[in-house]
Amino acid sequence: MSPADADLVAARAAAESLVGGSVDLIKRAATGGRNSKIYLVRQGKRQFALKKYPPASDDPRNRLETELRALDLMTRHGIRNVPQAVAGDVRQGYALIEWIEGEAVTMPNAGDIEAAVAFLAAVDRLRRVEEARLQPLASEACLSGAEVVAQIQRRLSRLDTVAASEPALRALIEDELCPLLSSFSANAEAGYVKAQIRFEAAISAENQTLCPSDFGFHNALRPPDGELCFIDFDYFGWDDPAKLVADFLLHPGMTLSVGLKQRFYTLVSDLYGRDTEFETRLHLLFPLFGLRWCAILLNEFLPERWSARTRAGGQTDWYEAKQRQLARVRKFVQMLKTEPTYFSKGGANPF
Repeated sequence: MSPADADLVAARAAAESLVGGSVDLIKRAATGGRNSKIYLVRQGKRQFALKKYPPASDDPRNRLETELRALDLMTRHGIRNVPQAVAGDVRQGYALIEWIEGEAVTMPNAGDIEAAVAFLAAVDRLRRVEEARLQPLASEACLSGAEVVAQIQRRLSRLDTVAASEPALRALIEDELCPLLSSFSANAEAGYVKAQIRFEAAISAENQTLCPSDFGFHNALRPPDGELCFIDFDYFGWDDPAKLVADFLLHPGMTLSVGLKQRFYTLVSDLYGRDTEFETRLHLLFPLFGLRWCAILLNEFLPERWSARTRAGGQTDWYEAKQRQLARVRKFVQMLKTEPTYFSKGGANPF
């Protein structure tokens, strides 16, 4: 039996256990996460998504329980444009979730920006719900400027362990990423001092938001009725909204026009404006969040991360993947070096 067939047999057994009976159909979904496997399950007229999360050896975060708890919280409090959680098998790492029929959002429009911010506003309102405090911190939450810098340093340090056999990677780290980290962090710290904010201090709980980490149209579907549905909440939790906004604007998995980015920025500035320091943090940390994305894009160089990709059914040409990511990061670096990285209340283009 091939590994793919064995995976399907195991997935069928898990699906039948979770639905409480035999299933009529199970097949690997055409699209899925880069680290998770998604199966379409059909039982009579009901359809489900069966999600297989990576083992703890690949990712120690409890992504299954995080996602199910997030979906349960949102749906019980009236947020309709997310799938409903059905059941989970923590031991085997499977979750059964409502299947959402829809198309990928490959060409977002102004209405989609409005829908995304409306969704973020609905999630943000949940911060007042008592049980919301039971939610964990978002995966790799960045509640202080110092934590953003520390995360970049940790990622670069890990990449440095494999760079000895990767000359192009080593040159990129030494000639570009490390100097930019030094420059961006110094500028951010100086800005914090000027604004009388402690760079090492976490923002208050009141100014945090529930954050659907890795949020964007790459994790959205457009059902036949046209109303966007947002998916993939295995990194959900409390975080600084400045990180959420920066990640949305910088995310390499989306292509947004300048106009759409500006519209998003305008709307979220109103949404999170209750925090008088929100825009200051966003402006000062934006280049650092961009550098953090550069380090994330280079994960393909890490053997353990590449193994997780291949087990989830990703591509198998490691050399090609590494060359592609180097090119993407070089382009990202040029954007960070040549494009304005600070937002302007006067209307200048910050993107």
